Amino acid sequence: MPPPPELKATLNLPHSDFPMKANLPQSEPKRLAAWEQDRIYEQIRAVRQDAPSYVLHDGPPYANGPIHLGHALNKCLKDFVVKSKTMAGFNAPYVPGWDCHGLPIEIKVDEQLGRKKLEMPAIAVRRACREYAQKYLDLQRTQFQRLGIFGRWGLPYSTMTPEYESKIVETFFQFFEKGFVYKGLKPVLWCMHDRTALAEAEVEYDMHTSPSVYVRYRLTSPPEGIDGRLAGKQVSTIIWTTTPWTLPASLAVAFHPDFEYVALERDGEVYIVAEALAGATKAACGLESAQEIARFPGSRMERVTFAHPFLDRSVLGVLATYVTTDQGTGAVHTAPAHGVDDFATGARYGLSQLCDVDDGGHIRNGLPEYDGMFVFKANAPIISLLAERGALMGREEIYHSYPHCWRCHRPVIFRATEQWFINMETPMPHADGSVTTFRRRAMEEIDGVKWDPAWGKERITNMVSTRPDWCISRQRIWGVPIAVLLCVKCGRPLNDPAVNQRIVDLFAKEGADAWYVRDAAEILSPGTACSSCGTAEFKKEMDILDVWFESGASQAAVLGREEDLPWPADLYIEGGDQHRGWFQSSLLCAVGTRDAAPYRMAATCGWTLDEQGRAMSKSLGNGVDPVDIAQRLGAEIVRLWVASVDFREDVAASENLMQRVSQTYVKLRNTFRFLLSNLNGFEPEKHAVAWERMLPLDQYMLTRTRELTEKILGWYDDFEFHRIYHALNEFAVAELSQLYIDAVKDRIYTFATDNPARRSAQTVLWMIAEALVRLVAPLLSFTADEIWYYMPQVSNRLPSVHLELFPKPESLAPTFDTEFMSDWASLLSMRDVALKSLEEARKAKLIGKALDARLVLEVPEPMSALLARYQGSLKELLNVSQVEVISGPGAEVIATTLPAEGKKCERCWNYSVHVGEDWRWPTVCERCSAALDEMGEPPEES
Repeated sequence: MPPPPELKATLNLPHSDFPMKANLPQSEPKRLAAWEQDRIYEQIRAVRQDAPSYVLHDGPPYANGPIHLGHALNKCLKDFVVKSKTMAGFNAPYVPGWDCHGLPIEIKVDEQLGRKKLEMPAIAVRRACREYAQKYLDLQRTQFQRLGIFGRWGLPYSTMTPEYESKIVETFFQFFEKGFVYKGLKPVLWCMHDRTALAEAEVEYDMHTSPSVYVRYRLTSPPEGIDGRLAGKQVSTIIWTTTPWTLPASLAVAFHPDFEYVALERDGEVYIVAEALAGATKAACGLESAQEIARFPGSRMERVTFAHPFLDRSVLGVLATYVTTDQGTGAVHTAPAHGVDDFATGARYGLSQLCDVDDGGHIRNGLPEYDGMFVFKANAPIISLLAERGALMGREEIYHSYPHCWRCHRPVIFRATEQWFINMETPMPHADGSVTTFRRRAMEEIDGVKWDPAWGKERITNMVSTRPDWCISRQRIWGVPIAVLLCVKCGRPLNDPAVNQRIVDLFAKEGADAWYVRDAAEILSPGTACSSCGTAEFKKEMDILDVWFESGASQAAVLGREEDLPWPADLYIEGGDQHRGWFQSSLLCAVGTRDAAPYRMAATCGWTLDEQGRAMSKSLGNGVDPVDIAQRLGAEIVRLWVASVDFREDVAASENLMQRVSQTYVKLRNTFRFLLSNLNGFEPEKHAVAWERMLPLDQYMLTRTRELTEKILGWYDDFEFHRIYHALNEFAVAELSQLYIDAVKDRIYTFATDNPARRSAQTVLWMIAEALVRLVAPLLSFTADEIWYYMPQVSNRLPSVHLELFPKPESLAPTFDTEFMSDWASLLSMRDVALKSLEEARKAKLIGKALDARLVLEVPEPMSALLARYQGSLKELLNVSQVEVISGPGAEVIATTLPAEGKKCERCWNYSVHVGEDWRWPTVCERCSAALDEMGEPPEES
């Protein structure tokens, strides 16, 4: 039953204008508008301008569509880092950036322009690409801001601004002038759909079905030159390939010099294969009855000759250590135009390196059966041709991992073309004068970087150690051109630092578009001539730079140019694919130009998956749109989801998981609302109670808050945001709601307003609220700032929590008291036993609420002394009306629940044998009577 109205009016009931219901989709945009009006980011920069710097350099997302959940994960993590470093006392600016050049944008514009593009000048196409990129840059900027990400949104960096484009070409010229860059014919990964070379970082692997064929190459040189036992016999070797379309380019067969090879004879025909693969080859080619007649090392096969299986061509036997016995026959068909190893072998043996596959993937200069056909469609007629010529020994289909273009997702090929490269073996001096290579310097710098997770170091080291020379040229329009002038007579590139600087200055003023509107003569200094042949006429190179080179130059374009953006960055944080992408291109650009890594630490986040561990895709309909979640549930739910997962692993997301996170948010919000509602009328500078005057339970709770604060500050340092999420949730539910708040409600509600015990509890609630609102601010940016507005006012309070510092643990409680906390561990263990007894009594309908109970605690002697010391805290800790402690012979605590003695006080609902003893308040207990006197309340009317 509720207390009579006049008694209820004497209670200190909770009150706060802090809304119980968040209404995040409505309230967050209002707070965003307020932050923009107040210029919150600029305020933060101002209050931290003299602090030590911490720079997270933003990896630029691609400006070609709305943001997805991976973007939200990435940007929220960065926001957590920047805000936590800011509140840890650092000057931590955040300059967002965008990658705006490249194939995906050009392809989209191609689709929009259609055949009209063929009639447009390059500058007009570039203008259309720029407009397309700007459209999505603006959209993504708005969407990121909606998630509460703080940053320099009004002045981000973009790879398509004149200033940035000039830095790209300046970085290129630094490589060029130091001798890193060369132009040469090499096999490169080639996208036939997009008609351009690709870097390794632009390739993804997917499953693909290929024809697998075993092909006979007839020996034309004397067989006894290999082994005397082969004299007078018809000898062949058998190669295995999954790319029959490359057979027209076959110029050699490679054998491993150290492998043992065998000659297998059947029906007068002899076949040479690797001994380790003889069994598998016999089975695949129907040669089960073949018998071994000779055995010899692969080195014997060097410079023997074979007849091409269907062309009038001699094929050379060569040696190569890349031949393996993992699969195939141990004899590898070699087409120098279509493989990196093949090309190198061809160069050693002086084989032709010309490529008869055009940039659209069509075979040229071939036989009528396949001439002009797309490479993959040519497989079938070539296989038929092999069969007709009697060279097809076996065939099957295989389903295997195969490289695909990551832009158009179509299979790619190796194709020898003339491209621009950065030589990974370029000599570089050490400080001590010794000489190393560009590759090794990059690997040395990797050693000095902190990688999180640690396996990132091994991953990028392996990639850099085995990568080929960096192919930096692309055959497209939308990008920064390789701004080199070529002699029209001899083709030699002009490498004049003065001319190079003129180009840099031109791009800084007019952007890279200048290359498409100015003639070579306008760019050159008067009197410039080719250093090789003396010709004064030059033409412009029209290939563009690899977009990874562009983004890798961001460290030069953004860092080290402003006082609060020093070079190198403290942190790069991106997805796991960036060890071959931005992490690596940034590293190479920085080591090549500044001889140092551009980051002190690199952290990696996983992929976003659905609850079944599947990648999110439109076809599966399992995607989670962060913009939609923000509109329906609130951006705080997206942020809290990001905080809930260990970003280093692949992370699951779904509507169901977002709803669960939303429930957690409600619990946290309700905890803050309780704290605020019980601080009504509390003025910290007037009412706060000193530590030594606090009740023991209050001291314990502040000590636990100090411990939590220490842990959270450590987790922020280590970017363990998921630990913070779980610890805050557990603290709010278990420590605050189920323990402290449940215990002190009676004290806060029923004690006199200014009673020291009540003010002690309020002081604790205020200090906890002050600590927690700061600790959650990097994660729950909207809600923390909202809470901040409703906190009790103190002198010199800054207008936003985001301008504040994290709490100092020592401001919450003195140094950890081991004996005191050991006491409380025992008290809480006893409480667990008591709560179990109360619950059993409740189920047996012996009591209703805990206040209906009298607890008898039978405890061992050491515990008896402890409970005597804390006698004044027991009733509150256990939330019962009466507690009796008796010493028992056992080693365990035994709790017995009995109905409380006396009558129920109509004001506090505690039972007491003294209810009614004060004639002025006939329905209240002695404690409430004293409280009413202390508050100066008039007695009840009789």
